[in-house]
Amino acid sequence: MAILGIRIIGDPVLRTPAQEVTEFGPEIQKLVEDMDQTMENVDGAGLAAPQVGVSLRVFTYQIGEERGHIINPVLELSEDYQDDQVEGCLSIPGIAAPVPRRRHVRATGFDKHGNPLVLEGEGMLSRCVQHEADHLDGILFLDRLPAEEKKAAWRKLRATDYSQTAGRTVAKRSGSLGSSFGAGLGK
Repeated sequence: MAILGIRIIGDPVLRTPAQEVTEFGPEIQKLVEDMDQTMENVDGAGLAAPQVGVSLRVFTYQIGEERGHIINPVLELSEDYQDDQVEGCLSIPGIAAPVPRRRHVRATGFDKHGNPLVLEGEGMLSRCVQHEADHLDGILFLDRLPAEEKKAAWRKLRATDYSQTAGRTVAKRSGSLGSSFGAGLGK
């Protein structure tokens, strides 16, 4: 297993809809294992394949004791919304804001061996699944913000000096810039 580099906003792979996985074998299994190790290394709640430069419909997650992955997820969302909670993103270091998300999610897909998988939950798990699935469609959490919050986030993003991240490990970079769920938007 390996710690993978995380792509930062501005990289075209983050805005490109990912392709479905059609072959399940050692390569996809290694990708999932590497993503899981990377997610753990940076203490992330989730990690989508495009965030590590791979345009495939795969993401890993870790919410409390619940940890796993899903390939080619198809989401069914409740009609109602949960209370907004602050989200951050490993690909947008230093930026976090409250994001509207649906209360409940049911995701169907496959595990790394090609076996059918169902992932269902509410709260942070639902929020994480929606966030990571957005990555697979080329959508960033900034796109989900109300207009004023979006403007504030983009202002902060334009003012952020990413040169401070050069030469630092992914874990140290993410820790110093507060890129996990629950970090606040510093205005």
